[in-house]
Amino acid sequence: MRRRAASYRRPIRIRLSWWIWALLLTFLFAGFLLFIVQHNHGDENHLEQPVLETNTVSGRMFHKNRNFTEEMSSSRSYARQLAEQMTLAKAYVIIAKEHNDLRLAWELSSKIRSCQSVLSEAAKRDEPVSLEEAEPIIKSLSSIFFKAQDAHYDIATTITAMKSDIQVLEEYASAVTVQSSVYGQLAVESLPKNIHCIEIKLTADWLQSKSMQVLAEESKNSPRLTDINLYHFCIFSDNLMAVSVVVNSTVSNAEHPRQLVFHIVTNGVTYGAIQAWFLSNDFKGAAIEVQSLEDFTWLNASYSPVVKQICDAASLELKFHSPKNQSLLNNLRFYIPEIFPQLEKVVFLEDDIVVQKDLVPLFSIDLHGNVNGAVETCLEAFHRFFDYLNFSNPLISTKFDPQACGWAFGMNVFDLISWRKANVTSRYHYWQEENADNSLWKLGTLPPGLLVFYGMTERLDRRWHVLGLGHDMNIDNRLIETAAVIHFNGYIKPWLKWSIDRYRPLWEQYLYQDHPYIRDCATSS
Repeated sequence: MRRRAASYRRPIRIRLSWWIWALLLTFLFAGFLLFIVQHNHGDENHLEQPVLETNTVSGRMFHKNRNFTEEMSSSRSYARQLAEQMTLAKAYVIIAKEHNDLRLAWELSSKIRSCQSVLSEAAKRDEPVSLEEAEPIIKSLSSIFFKAQDAHYDIATTITAMKSDIQVLEEYASAVTVQSSVYGQLAVESLPKNIHCIEIKLTADWLQSKSMQVLAEESKNSPRLTDINLYHFCIFSDNLMAVSVVVNSTVSNAEHPRQLVFHIVTNGVTYGAIQAWFLSNDFKGAAIEVQSLEDFTWLNASYSPVVKQICDAASLELKFHSPKNQSLLNNLRFYIPEIFPQLEKVVFLEDDIVVQKDLVPLFSIDLHGNVNGAVETCLEAFHRFFDYLNFSNPLISTKFDPQACGWAFGMNVFDLISWRKANVTSRYHYWQEENADNSLWKLGTLPPGLLVFYGMTERLDRRWHVLGLGHDMNIDNRLIETAAVIHFNGYIKPWLKWSIDRYRPLWEQYLYQDHPYIRDCATSS
């Protein structure tokens, strides 16, 4: 048989061994996996692991033992990453508001509050922030940052806006400091003449009326004053009209005012006037107790470091002491369980607030074992612990988180059972003794409050307590209308002649305008 021409011959099939095919498929599969891993790694936000050590004996992994301040300073910690993300978010909030992008500002503010909550909880636990806590917040913030960049809020714009805002804030802070000094001095030195006029008339009534004094003595034995099934409020003040507005606004907005009990503590000078006022006016059947500070013989210099400091300040002209901030009445809030030993829960009210809703639901709020229920005031950037306390002092820096959120006195729910168990008043004495030289804080009752209630404060809904009516002229009307309590904190009090016109009617509506003493003293002043 003839052989075919070479061009017509069947091609020879080269057979590869099975192991060569297996090797090729393995390389292809490995390359594909490597591509997928690298691609996903580029898309995700990089989250560094915190510093870990290995226990060579057990093989377990654990975090280095360090306090929260050290954790914040570590560039590899989740706490540091959250803080840096939060700082950038605050800058974007300012820019978004300037461009009237309120939705973006709201989203950023919400994430900022989430960061603050995680950092505060970690500080309370004295443990590092975990991956599970940090990762969702960092990822969501990164997504919002991309959205902000798409809206042309680039880094250059951010830096320029921040420089401008810093300059404006510095100028504003300087002006406010001067203004605050003027207002503060005027407010501390004197009350309006019309209030003095009313107090003088009422004191005369008290001294001349034996029947009124007998009625006051009889009311001290009322079982309602210690009935734990009723709702108890305490107020410490020597300002008659201010206390009257607090009580009147509370009972006027209560569904069942007869279930309310008010415990008022004042000084010996105004005791008679306040007794006469509440005995001669109707407050919808609420029980009202008035006590004099001078009757608290147990509150003396040998027991209370505050009393000792006030006595020392009376003989020395100290730079950081003022009549208001060193007033013993102002410090009674730290002795509530001793003043009312039979009570279990009280709502503390300052004298510069107005109540707009029924406060009874406050008594049903679960404080989860905490002592103090309060509204936080830190918002995006302000009113944190470092604003009130001296963190250059190791006594503060080793025990507290400088970024912890501040809260407000003015409307607080106190669980007195938990208070006694935690011995809060002894903590207060300790910090007052440590601050005898004013090295930890300078003024006020809030800084020691932040210290003694640290880790024992339950956050309340912001609508329970809206602040700023004594200094901020631009509070949103919707915030004021929905607030249960509005607070005239600041030097511009509603009973002063230079009070803010926009807010004054909110306070004046609860005055007894038709009372003859109020009419007479208003015309004479």
